[in-house]
Amino acid sequence: MKKRLLFAFLSIFLLLVACEQAPTREPRPTPAPTPEDESGTAVPTATPAPTSTHSPTATPDPFETGTNDFPWWNDLVFYEIFVRSFNDSDGDGIGDLNGIIEKLDYLNDGDPTTTTDLGITGIWLMPITVSPSYHGYDVVDYFQIDPDYGTNEDFLRLMEEAHARGIRVIVDLVMNHTSSQHPWFIESQNPDSEYRDWYIWAEENPNYRGPDGQVVWHSNPSGYYYALFWGGMPDLNYENPNVTFAMFDAARFWLEEMNVDGFRLDAIKHMVEEGQGQENTRSTHDWLEEFHKFYKAVNPDALTVGEAWTNTQQVLEYTGDEVDIAFQFDLALDILNSSDTGLGSIFSGTQQEVYDTFPPNQYATFITNHDQNRVMSQLDEDEGKVRVAAAILLTSPGVPFIYYGEEIGMTGTKPDEDIRRPMQWASNGPNVGFTEGTPWRPAAADFPVRSVARQQDDPDSLLNLYRDLIHLRNNHEALRVGDWTLLDAGSNRLYTFLRQTENETVLVIINLNRNPVLAEDYSLDLGLDGAWTAVSLHGLTPSSNPTGAGYVPFDEIPPQSVHIIQLVPNE
Repeated sequence: MKKRLLFAFLSIFLLLVACEQAPTREPRPTPAPTPEDESGTAVPTATPAPTSTHSPTATPDPFETGTNDFPWWNDLVFYEIFVRSFNDSDGDGIGDLNGIIEKLDYLNDGDPTTTTDLGITGIWLMPITVSPSYHGYDVVDYFQIDPDYGTNEDFLRLMEEAHARGIRVIVDLVMNHTSSQHPWFIESQNPDSEYRDWYIWAEENPNYRGPDGQVVWHSNPSGYYYALFWGGMPDLNYENPNVTFAMFDAARFWLEEMNVDGFRLDAIKHMVEEGQGQENTRSTHDWLEEFHKFYKAVNPDALTVGEAWTNTQQVLEYTGDEVDIAFQFDLALDILNSSDTGLGSIFSGTQQEVYDTFPPNQYATFITNHDQNRVMSQLDEDEGKVRVAAAILLTSPGVPFIYYGEEIGMTGTKPDEDIRRPMQWASNGPNVGFTEGTPWRPAAADFPVRSVARQQDDPDSLLNLYRDLIHLRNNHEALRVGDWTLLDAGSNRLYTFLRQTENETVLVIINLNRNPVLAEDYSLDLGLDGAWTAVSLHGLTPSSNPTGAGYVPFDEIPPQSVHIIQLVPNE
């Protein structure tokens, strides 16, 4: 009851604060980053080969209201960037914000009539503020760009250049914990400091472990402090309203002064502990509801994407009035499982559960991210499997996120540094077109055969498949926001479904298997009335007249192939 009253008080106070002008801040000291002795390299810009054109129903403007009254984020395809590894503009071996600006035309050139760019309409930047670690998830200053990546002015220029191309940008906001080198934590080690209860301290070791059996209580000369992930990232204490005020101030800074379009929120299920309850607590949900009210008061159009690495039913509890959308880990796992086994029923069953559970399209989809072994490595470097995984992601409901380099099949297995290696722009040397010097981390061993330069002119490459599917999604509202209806094709090798809006009907057929599917082994009941014409948007040319039951568009569906068909009613 005490916590609920506290959150109610915070709600009223913070909403009032949000409506006032942000206070003038004194410049914050920027801790010196750990020096790197490696150097880096700039990347030659390569022009991808054009793909086929399609008949669009609508091309979304990401700065207008979304299609068919859906939020704007349902019209986007996001691209996750680890800045350190994307593109180095100054030759120090570390990627930076200016390096991203140099490569924006690769992601989206701003011209909706061209198909030579990737078609990306949203970017998620992994942590970019001052941090002592290479990954940035232990923050030292929430208000300053890490000097490795540039300056606040560089970031504002990135926002301007991205918005000019119709690209929205969200940034990682790490609120669960800070760095142990953050001034708040350094001060909190003094038991008499006003910052003592900004973190969770105990005089004696409570001696309980974390949700995964990990050590969470760490010794210090002044006592024991709670840090869920490791001793270098102590958890903030959100029972202290001053912590909430400080973090809300950081959120408002990025929305109002740095012009971001929203946040990816890290580790949201761990925000507020209740004794030994360390995930999915009622207090966590209460706090996130107040944060939602706060940032919507600052910018009603801002997006939050939550990372709650848990099952579908628990993820649902975070969406709507806590975060706008959250990542769907169950779907991601079964994209991999279906693609690996060649069995469509594994993914289709999970998709049906998610579709029935969530409000239409209000969840984030992906295959793998920066915390997981890369999809190419998980699928045995079998490009056929990777191609059908991409097809599932980019034709399904939800808001898709692509991890940088996924579109060229970059490989990588843990440790984490090896799933966050430099982007392989070129194959002409170990700097892989990422830097003019030595990359902060060596490129993967397959860089001589796998890069943007190697794939850009090959119409059958993985890069061109991604490009084609993204542009199809951008140009066809049914693939972005349409209803989803699973079809029983009579073959477990196939994943078949309809995406439909009032204006458009699209049929998707994916053969996940290593073997072809012959005409006698499948048929589709589309449930359509009247006469229709089938038009190929991608893949084989189908037979026409797809009416009633028993529709067989192809005599043979090749192994590990995707076919997207627009169904047009005859007048």
